[in-house]
Amino acid sequence: MNKRLEAVVHGRVQGVNFRYYTQQEARRLQIAGWVANQADGTVRVVAEGTESQLTELRQFLHRGSPAAYVDRVDEAWSEATGDLKGFRVRWI
Repeated sequence: MNKRLEAVVHGRVQGVNFRYYTQQEARRLQIAGWVANQADGTVRVVAEGTESQLTELRQFLHRGSPAAYVDRVDEAWSEATGDLKGFRVRWI
């Protein structure tokens, strides 16, 4: 059964290719969802996949892209809705 991970990543995560690297990692893991910069300087991620796929993505989010510095990741887990297709960078 698939799960849904909603995460907000805090730290130096904008302007450091965080969204690009997140998209590449999610595609490698074959996860559906999106990633977007937020006005407060955080990055929001919504992803659906198996628990093991999402756990790998979660580990990546705590590391971030090579130039990023992650302070913390706020996460919420729930059942997948199945409404996400592919993984894309979203512009909010």
